[in-house]
Amino acid sequence: MESTLRIAVLASGSGTDLQSIIDACDHHKINATVALVLSDRPNAGALRRAEKHHIPSYCIECINHNHELHEQQIDTILREHAIDLVVGAGYMRILTPDFIRKWKGKLINIHPALLPSFKGVNGQGDALAYGVKLTGCTTHFMDEEMDHGPIILQAAVKIQPDDTRNSLAERILQIEHQILPRTIDLYAQKRLIIEGRHVRILPGDSWITKYDCYPEVLYSDGY
Repeated sequence: MESTLRIAVLASGSGTDLQSIIDACDHHKINATVALVLSDRPNAGALRRAEKHHIPSYCIECINHNHELHEQQIDTILREHAIDLVVGAGYMRILTPDFIRKWKGKLINIHPALLPSFKGVNGQGDALAYGVKLTGCTTHFMDEEMDHGPIILQAAVKIQPDDTRNSLAERILQIEHQILPRTIDLYAQKRLIIEGRHVRILPGDSWITKYDCYPEVLYSDGY
């Protein structure tokens, strides 16, 4: 059996995406373990979730905008914990190109919109304000630009006439909790091949046939 993938999760908020990864690991949906949680905010709910599950966790704040020192500290801790994959799960800081290059191919992120549309911190609200009929979420490898790297998985939902930003964000979050663990699973299975801007997903199992899916959601190939 292949060794268990060691994951570090970067999170700034409540940590519901983190929880979805922890649950998937605990239920043996993925051959991985959350070995480390890092946050830039001392009051982040993600840190409390890590403590509850006895996962090593650290708050590393960016003091006086010293991004170099901040990321040196992150890099040191990642290496001390022998991390195989770094997952951005609601991490609200932009990582510098130097850090991205050190961990390129081992950095994935989830974004609450169908990239390349609606990048940035308010993907749900921006989609609603623009008047699009479909939105959703995207997992991708990180590169030197924000919300830009090669796309791994996407899932789409219809925007309802009575949607608010909060109701739309909650529906998107439900499918984030599906496609983010699945993306980690595909990485753990070594089924993700980066070819320029494209990610080729090698043949294998399907979570559409293995686990419950939302009938109104459109899942991309590979899920």
